[in-house]
Amino acid sequence: MTFEQATIKVVSEREFGELKKAIDFVFASAQVEKFLKSLKSAVIRARDWERILAANVIDTVAGKIAGTAQSLYQAMAVSDQAQVREYYLSKVEEVNPLLRAKFHRVYQYS
Repeated sequence: MTFEQATIKVVSEREFGELKKAIDFVFASAQVEKFLKSLKSAVIRARDWERILAANVIDTVAGKIAGTAQSLYQAMAVSDQAQVREYYLSKVEEVNPLLRAKFHRVYQYS
């Protein structure tokens, strides 16, 4: 039996789309190392979504989006927030293993 994610309708489509686009941008091959360096210098773990939002790391790397990542996130319904957080965490796990090794402290659990 394989895992299948349940489909949940997005309520805040504009905010969800903007934030997803910013997440895709910071995990693009040309930007991911800059993103991980930003996390390292801010002493934030890669999976600490709330601290990343609070420190505006996504905004710094992604540049201009319609609002800050944190304000977009806070404007969403709770179900949309959960989907964005899950999407972000899935992107964290897709990072090239060589980069993950290089930034092992960012990827450490506590």
